[in-house]
Amino acid sequence: MLMTKMNPKFRLLLGGAAVSAILLSGVPAFAETPADTLVEAFAIDDVITLDPAEAFELTMGEINGNTYDKLVRLDINDPSKIVADIAESWTVSDDGLTYTFKLKPDLKFASGNPITAEDVAYSFERAIKLDKSPAFILTQFGLKADNVAEKAKATDASTFVFTVDQPYAPSFVLNCLTATVASVVDKKLVSEHVVSDDFGNAWMKTGYAGSGPMKIRDWRANEIIVLERNDNYYGTKALLNRVIYRHVKESAAQRLLLEKGDIDVARNLEPNDLEQVVKNKDITTVNAPKGTIYYFSLNQKNPNLAKPEVREALKYLVDYDAIGEKLIKGIGEIHQTFLPKGILGELDENPYKLDVEKAKGLLEKAGLKDGFSFTMDVRNNQPVTGIAESVQQTMAQAGVKLEIIPGDGKQTLTKYRARTHDSYIGQWGVDYWDPNSNAETFTTNPDNADTGTNKTLAWRNAWDVPDLTKETKAALLERDGAKRAQMYQDLQKKVLETSPFVLIFQQTEVAGLRANLKGFKLGPSFDTNYVFNVSK
Repeated sequence: MLMTKMNPKFRLLLGGAAVSAILLSGVPAFAETPADTLVEAFAIDDVITLDPAEAFELTMGEINGNTYDKLVRLDINDPSKIVADIAESWTVSDDGLTYTFKLKPDLKFASGNPITAEDVAYSFERAIKLDKSPAFILTQFGLKADNVAEKAKATDASTFVFTVDQPYAPSFVLNCLTATVASVVDKKLVSEHVVSDDFGNAWMKTGYAGSGPMKIRDWRANEIIVLERNDNYYGTKALLNRVIYRHVKESAAQRLLLEKGDIDVARNLEPNDLEQVVKNKDITTVNAPKGTIYYFSLNQKNPNLAKPEVREALKYLVDYDAIGEKLIKGIGEIHQTFLPKGILGELDENPYKLDVEKAKGLLEKAGLKDGFSFTMDVRNNQPVTGIAESVQQTMAQAGVKLEIIPGDGKQTLTKYRARTHDSYIGQWGVDYWDPNSNAETFTTNPDNADTGTNKTLAWRNAWDVPDLTKETKAALLERDGAKRAQMYQDLQKKVLETSPFVLIFQQTEVAGLRANLKGFKLGPSFDTNYVFNVSK
């Protein structure tokens, strides 16, 4: 990482074991944040890797959105639109199969290396050949290890040509290219760190090779992420020198730090603390409806959870009203379908209510009159812990014993992705602003084997659904907008009735911030939470 001169307050914040202890404990390090630095308190324990070809967590969506460029980006003011990033222009062939991108001239990575179409092609190649969790966003276009060099190639230094396997709606293809996995990495820099043909993946877990308005200076797991201004960025330079994300999970600790001025932004305020900070004249709040759905899932490898009557019964053993009134007030609204509001095909239906007697009848029909036991892996932060505890209490009323297994984000996600859980409660944020982003993950599972490579949420929960997989593919290829919207609504109704997903609410992201901040805005997705345009 590049080292730069830093002011004394920043050195105090980062240096020494004593200060590291302060960061971890949430106790104020000083009474005022540096004028050239934005300090945010944020639960960042879900970060597993910094490599955009591998990262698939919400926090890294935000970090990536500020530190890496892509060919195109989502318009933060209108998510139905795509805007240019390093691409100057693009065209689509008459047959709908070939996308040709012309790059802006004189672009540079943070390292100083020039950005060329060869870097774009290399970024696609390494994402496909590494084949990590987010690779399916690109492989769905027919890209494979043995054809990516031909299907995603540079024809000259400023021209990148991408060939897809079917004539998809152009808006869908372009939306997919706004995803983290489509980030452009510095081929020359990454190639210097390749070990055993790993495309630099081991180094990229903690390394940085991007060109965005900010660059990653440091990441210490469950402690801190530090971004610095990239003076080689092609666009308007970041207004502040650096941004620090401090790992503070507890809402009360975030509120205390914010009130004392030890942080500029609190990102995980719970309803009670949110109600208090708005009374402080030195603090303001911002919010935005998010394309993020909270749910819990039921692994179909568990024979009890695989019974249709059990899946339905558990949907009636959630007190949605209480969760809405007590646990997510101001930070979300009850939402039981997999497409968030604001996306084509959204379905605003919430048919499930707490109904213990109905659930008991379904359990008896499943041969489980006396109930059964299962476990739930829960990231130990709010509101998921509170929701899990609420569900534990209501399920007990029908004789279902739920054991909560707490862990940090990395622990729970790793277990979930290995399909070794009974149940998992978490959140899913759209990877790109198209209905297929959520439909793909909730309803498709082309290979249910443990060795399957399309590791959607349906796959993680061993939900083998060949018919829904076909229907989702058909919706993807429908070019008529109205027909396509109806197909997604039909899919959502089927998922409501039969799936192992209990969808609970859609997030409204809220941040508390010191009143002296300017330009802080939350976007519709985590990778549009931009911090490079913030000033004091």
